[in-house]
Amino acid sequence: MRRLVAIEFLSLDGVMQGLGSPDEDREGGFEHGGWGAPYAEAIHASSGADGLSGTSAYLFGRKTYEKMSAFWPYVPDDNPMAAHLNTTEKHVVTSTVVDFGWRNTRALTGELGASVRDLKNEGTGNIAILGSGVLVRSLMRAELIDALRLFVHPLVLGSGKRLFGDLPAPQNLTLVSSETTSMGTLALSYDVIRP
Repeated sequence: MRRLVAIEFLSLDGVMQGLGSPDEDREGGFEHGGWGAPYAEAIHASSGADGLSGTSAYLFGRKTYEKMSAFWPYVPDDNPMAAHLNTTEKHVVTSTVVDFGWRNTRALTGELGASVRDLKNEGTGNIAILGSGVLVRSLMRAELIDALRLFVHPLVLGSGKRLFGDLPAPQNLTLVSSETTSMGTLALSYDVIRP
């Protein structure tokens, strides 16, 4: 059975919106787009392609997929992240997109919980969720996320979409590893503890 791992880049106050570029996600009047760019090189130097070899699939929400598919297919495969993303299976939770331009992509249809359980039962390795905050919150509520890999940046934004919202019950985590980059970003790996 595969493990479902949410990989998220956050400000210290939990904001995940608009990490990469000024116009990435301006929803709600968000004005701090691109806040994560100054920390990217230190993260790559610290963690490199860590975890790519254990990832056998990716799971995206529709909005994140649209942003990722507009960029990564055009990055040369000498970039390890591009090479992995472009060749690995990708699943998109959507009811609207049917024609995927990014190779190895298919829609994940049906009831979310059952579809994700089926996906976890196919093969081995990890299914990585990148971004996709609405999807992550839904899967946390359904207790389907097995692990969190959080990159917490030394920055308080004060506004924007946050990763964690209301949950029906507390979810206990156990710290698996922690690392600090040269710019002060914390790379934290947690497993979700199931009762």
